[in-house]
Amino acid sequence: MSNLRFAMFGTGFWAHFQLAAWKELQGVECVAIYNRTRSKGERFAAKFGVAAVYDDAEQLLEREKPDFVDIVTYPFTLNHFVKLVAAHKVPVISQKPMAPSVAIAEENIQACREAGVPYFIHENWRWQPQLRELKKVLDSGVIGTPFRARISMVSAFDVYRNEPQIKDLEDFVLTDVGTHILDIARFYFGEAQSVYCQNQQVHPDVKGEDVATVMMRMGGRTTVTIELGYPENYVEHEYFPETMIYVEGSKGTAEVARDYWIRVTTREGTLAKRYPPVWYPWVDPDYHVIHSSIVLTNANFLQALRGEGAAETTGEDNVKTLKLVYAAYESARGRKAVNLG
Repeated sequence: MSNLRFAMFGTGFWAHFQLAAWKELQGVECVAIYNRTRSKGERFAAKFGVAAVYDDAEQLLEREKPDFVDIVTYPFTLNHFVKLVAAHKVPVISQKPMAPSVAIAEENIQACREAGVPYFIHENWRWQPQLRELKKVLDSGVIGTPFRARISMVSAFDVYRNEPQIKDLEDFVLTDVGTHILDIARFYFGEAQSVYCQNQQVHPDVKGEDVATVMMRMGGRTTVTIELGYPENYVEHEYFPETMIYVEGSKGTAEVARDYWIRVTTREGTLAKRYPPVWYPWVDPDYHVIHSSIVLTNANFLQALRGEGAAETTGEDNVKTLKLVYAAYESARGRKAVNLG
């Protein structure tokens, strides 16, 4: 079977790891790079051995005719590029958050639907090995029916070092890491019936909220509390970017603990096993578990593009996560719970 040819839009921090992850897979080849600053695109292309570089995205689409486009640009540019790529009848992979509003997200979904092309959202968090293993534990029924869960992604790590632009986001932690954590909450517990959120700004040089707490009723049975934040306070041990999870069920508990351990406790006792991420030489050690999960995410997309299975994180699915993000903002502004039906 011939390689699928794709183009990458954007050459920022995440693009380096996105393209390196594609290179771990067989049957796919990056043939062109778009970047609005051509010199930056040329340096990026030279690093990865990509022959063609463009500073005009439409020209790239017309000349290269890729089998799909991976859009790795800033959030405020995504909707423009999604619509442009769809207009050329080319499948779209887009970063998260998928749009700056639910209305724009639905416009993008409609544009891809009318063009008859797939629209995938690069939601890689759920592909971390320890988080997928927890899904298997919950689905097995070993801890019974989950009735309460706590998910925490709070870190003192300096995330602004590699992505200084996020300091200028008016909507920050809920759209940045919040989209990831709300997605895994849906992955585990189903859709939310209500959302209550409180958020705050800890650092004066950050425009948006950098700390948030969200409580949801999910799947009609599970109360889920989510803790988010980049307070950059002082901690004895930093485990960025690991997610800590504790689930209480009618027959036991399940925990994703530090250093990729999963502990399942029932009346028979506790079973513990570690599920570390795969190491690749190109990952940034500070982002190890995130960067390695990109390979599995891309593999899922490639399978779907070849017609060999379904993609998990489509636009149609991910807009449900985006609705939770903006329901959380609505709740925080109104200081009241938002009912979602």
